[in-house]
Amino acid sequence: MQYGKALACGFAAIAGLNALATRAVAQGPAPAPFTTHQLKPNVYWIEGGGGNSGVIVGDKSVIVIDAKTTAAGGKELLADIAKITPKPVTTVIETHSDGDHINGLASFPTGITIIAHENNKAEQVTAFAAGGRGAPPEGYLPNQLVSKNRETLKIDGVKLELFHWAPAHTSGDLVIYLPDEKIVFTGDIIATQLPDPLIHLEKNGSSEGWIATVKGMTGLNADQFVPGHGDVQTKAAVQKRLADATAKRAKIKELVGQGKSLDEIKAAVDPPPAQGRGGRGGMQFATFTEVVYKELAKK
Repeated sequence: MQYGKALACGFAAIAGLNALATRAVAQGPAPAPFTTHQLKPNVYWIEGGGGNSGVIVGDKSVIVIDAKTTAAGGKELLADIAKITPKPVTTVIETHSDGDHINGLASFPTGITIIAHENNKAEQVTAFAAGGRGAPPEGYLPNQLVSKNRETLKIDGVKLELFHWAPAHTSGDLVIYLPDEKIVFTGDIIATQLPDPLIHLEKNGSSEGWIATVKGMTGLNADQFVPGHGDVQTKAAVQKRLADATAKRAKIKELVGQGKSLDEIKAAVDPPPAQGRGGRGGMQFATFTEVVYKELAKK
């Protein structure tokens, strides 16, 4: 009898552990804790809570690059900035319109300057009307727009260059370059959790534009590249990512020219088992192979 009770208790314990494991899998991995990294005396990047954020301390104020995923994340980001400096956040620059980079603005002060590419704002307006991914917090649409391919700014003593070579990850990407510090903030044009570029066709991103953009980035006099997700990259690492993507796109183009189907192309260019769909926060997006195939099939 005692053996039977012990066995029953053991099975109950195992069942409980299995239930916990199932719930953990269903909920996904625990959010990464916020961690602050210093790049230069006045430049930091903060990981956790969504896309990476940049923090640039100016003479009297702070410039933030991307603002995390949620209001709670935005609040935590501001608290971490307050540990770096008592200076107020007055400017936010958005690398693109995805919600995991802009929705934390809900906790930012009202009336701040929000700089973004004009296509980024158009994507947010569309998403806000539809209530979809990338819809910004009410009252936090970009209010200073970039329409040129290159714009040089000086904000509170900090020199910045903003680049938009072409639609890449989205139609409204901005690459932020600090020439004095030789640092580039890439947004999701570089996201190291995936081996291939992540292109949002639904936001009019482009694989050709991605290649043009990364060529432009690697031509800058910079030695540190802060990606939208993942650790800081060297120029050599970014150049390798560019070379790999360029070669893969050329191979896909060759196979499309031979009349191969998408499944045949996946089998030829993606590692076995066929590369799964990448995503964040439960979202699923087309793979680079699928994006290139769809682009070429339209021509």
